[in-house]
Amino acid sequence: MERIERIHALHRILTAARYPVTVQRLQEDLECSRATVYRDLAYLRDYLMAPVVGNGEAGFRYDTSEGDRFELPGLWLSSEELHSLLAAQQLLMRSGGGVLSNALAPLQQRIEKLLDEHAGGRRLPVERVRVVPHRTRKLDESVFRTVATAVLDRKRLAFDYRARSTDEHTRRNVAPQRLTHYRDNWYLDAWDLDREGLRSFSVDRMTAARMLDETARDLPDEELDRHLASSYGIFSGTPKGWATIVFSAKAARWVADEHWHSQQQGRFLADGRYELKLPYSAGRELLMDVLHYGADAEVVEPPSLREQARSLLSLALSQYDR
Repeated sequence: MERIERIHALHRILTAARYPVTVQRLQEDLECSRATVYRDLAYLRDYLMAPVVGNGEAGFRYDTSEGDRFELPGLWLSSEELHSLLAAQQLLMRSGGGVLSNALAPLQQRIEKLLDEHAGGRRLPVERVRVVPHRTRKLDESVFRTVATAVLDRKRLAFDYRARSTDEHTRRNVAPQRLTHYRDNWYLDAWDLDREGLRSFSVDRMTAARMLDETARDLPDEELDRHLASSYGIFSGTPKGWATIVFSAKAARWVADEHWHSQQQGRFLADGRYELKLPYSAGRELLMDVLHYGADAEVVEPPSLREQARSLLSLALSQYDR
């Protein structure tokens, strides 16, 4: 029995006991040594502030004046759960380009303290949790905090935005809906009040962000999913059709296990190749991922997307004909 389980069991025994419980009975019920019983009682009394009274001769119980009111702390996780929580925290801190480091520092200290208690003071090698950021963009931490606060506090948001595709500079006034972490970068899904439509903004392209006093109007989850998650990619929109891509037998070993879209349809062909179908709106991001596989991927349908892929490949090849 692990320590977390023994503490829970010990708490149940002492809570239910009308008379002091002997150490011998605790050894039997907890399936542990006499020394372990004493250590767990001390931990319950000194660290968790439980009203344990008694001694080794008469037995132990909860003080009747306080026992009925004592409960174990709400955050009471097993070692495995704490390890997973710490790994997830490392993922957030390292993949977010450092933007969450300061915000998560107090949480990290609490988690490490809990782990120390479970590990008996042994230092856990957190550096063995390795996260390698991929194409992470530089992010203004103050802007990120303002955006995140506006999303959670449900307040309108104003900011300057420079579109990456056109380099156009605009001032936006939005009702934030969701903050999305996608491919190591952060995006804000929001209702653009001036353009009266849903838009996705790259947080790293925002400046002069300011939270307003007005409350942000909440859009139904169904509407957000229909517009923002119905097609392939972060800037999806309403799907215009379905794309069919066929991958070579070699690439199939990777693609068959990959999640491209919630509605994707995939099947192995008789010759070992893999056929993938998925809804899409704008083909640019989809083609970027397909062309990543080079000669191991072929866009089959629709003809317009196939022709777009052919044009991109021709332009790329022309760079090497000089």
